[in-house]
Amino acid sequence: MLSTPFFPPSCHSTQVSIIGAGKVGSTLAQRIVEQNIANVVLLDVLEGVPQGIALDLMQAGAVERHDRQVMGTNNYADTAASDIVVITAGKPRIPGMSREDLISINAKIVAEAAKNSIEYSPNAVLIIVTNPLDIMTYVAWKVTQVEPYRIMGMAGVLDSARFEAFLGIELGMSVANIDAIVLGSHGDLMVPLPRYTTINGIPITELIEPKTIETIVERTRQGGGEIVQLLKTGGAYFAPASSVRIMVESILRQQSRLLPTCCYLQGEYGLNDIFLGVPAWLGCRGVERVLELELTPSEHEALMKCAESVRGGINQALEILNV
Repeated sequence: MLSTPFFPPSCHSTQVSIIGAGKVGSTLAQRIVEQNIANVVLLDVLEGVPQGIALDLMQAGAVERHDRQVMGTNNYADTAASDIVVITAGKPRIPGMSREDLISINAKIVAEAAKNSIEYSPNAVLIIVTNPLDIMTYVAWKVTQVEPYRIMGMAGVLDSARFEAFLGIELGMSVANIDAIVLGSHGDLMVPLPRYTTINGIPITELIEPKTIETIVERTRQGGGEIVQLLKTGGAYFAPASSVRIMVESILRQQSRLLPTCCYLQGEYGLNDIFLGVPAWLGCRGVERVLELELTPSEHEALMKCAESVRGGINQALEILNV
């Protein structure tokens, strides 16, 4: 005869809340539970949608053989005591629309989501995915005023993955051998760094012709837009979800992985009071520290151009929110 299991009150199961049950949010929920990283609360304003997705994922868990829980809800109270909150809510891009075109719509959505999330999970780490990414990350920090290391944006992991994928296609080789890094904003002004991009430790500048590298760099900058043009009704979601997953895993499992992340800068790279993509170690408290790479004058100039564009978007968003 089986005895009734006893779980002491001190048992703590990690929880990730995902705000927005669209394609990125729902795919991220799947990634997190199927890799046994955390339980998930999936929140959306559409009644029945997060609940239905959660039920579907729970049934899939019986096949995938994991016991992680997924809850769908329309109530922020159900996200209470989350370790991490990921904000994916917002309007996606459609053909002909830039990320910056989304500022007026998504600034209000992200501000509300961030404030509500922190109200119920005051100690959570926030990861912003909504576009325009760098601007929305600043908005979320401004309206919550949490410590800067507890808030970050997902962009660099995705942009670097696109760079790696295109290099793998060009070379006809496994992406497992390729390590790329991309700095700056999540958009057309991003700064891929071929000098710091390697294949088994060998810089690609020693293996690929400069003209070919520039072609791949430009395709990386347009990587998201290329998918938008093909899908016509939205943007990428598989790669973004995978990119957030690795950030969540590094934080919850205290891996302190060095990942390109949209971080708050306080003097690094000569920049202050801005969120921008740079390499950073992610651990249990969020952003543990930023790695400041040595840049050439042209690379630094490109990064400053990114920052100038992001500042303009930040000012526009803050004016809309009147903060």
